[in-house]
Amino acid sequence: MSDMRLIVAGAGGRMGRALTRAIAESEGAVLAGALEAPGSELLGKDAGVLAGLPANGITLSADLWALSKDADGILDFTVPAATIANVAIAAQRGLVHVIGTTGLSGSDDAVIKSVTNRAVVVQSGNMSLGVNLLAAVVKRVAKALDQSFDIEIVETHHRMKIDAPSGTALMLGQAAAAGRGVALDEHCVRGRDGITGARQPGDIGFASLRGGTAAGDHSVSFLGPFERLTLSHHAEDRMLFAHGALKAALWAHGKKPGLYSMADVLGLADI
Repeated sequence: MSDMRLIVAGAGGRMGRALTRAIAESEGAVLAGALEAPGSELLGKDAGVLAGLPANGITLSADLWALSKDADGILDFTVPAATIANVAIAAQRGLVHVIGTTGLSGSDDAVIKSVTNRAVVVQSGNMSLGVNLLAAVVKRVAKALDQSFDIEIVETHHRMKIDAPSGTALMLGQAAAAGRGVALDEHCVRGRDGITGARQPGDIGFASLRGGTAAGDHSVSFLGPFERLTLSHHAEDRMLFAHGALKAALWAHGKKPGLYSMADVLGLADI
């Protein structure tokens, strides 16, 4: 099979540049296009140079329709509005759409799901192997422990991150809720301030820290009578997410239409 031709969305951003580097470092994929927001000062710049590589002749463009003419997939770690704008074009062109964008609303997720009867979408709040293994373990632990163990999720990210809790924290919360057989929306507590009253049994709490250059730290604590269990993951470089996204794209190439997750990519869906 020939190399998979991939477009990087948000190619001028931190994650976009990491994705460009990951494609250059890996076999089985080539960079077919670099997408950036309309009006960006980076339009027309060489994607390779921006990523700290030799010039590759792929310049940043705001026209996904034109870029996608000869592409097989798109790696999309942007912002919700951009991702939703990309969904229809990716589906119409038959692209594999790997979505790592966080901060998506319920209506955004509904839009994404609406195209999966005819398009291949891999969506995850985190593309790393370690985090997806962590989610599988969190689900099992939450199932094993009763409500005498309170669940608290703490995440730390760099100062530039614009959404909270992180997509990874929410993914871990979903795993904990699934383990307990409940809906996260009905038990989610996001931050506490003032006189909040006692903690309610069954709550799944979230706390978000922002500062410095942290790529992403996540901990899930199960706090019971006289003992605590904490499971954690620490990301040291965003390249791990880029390589995970590339793995997802290559896995999804040729799959039948549907909505997939990194758990599917890594064979963890049944855990």
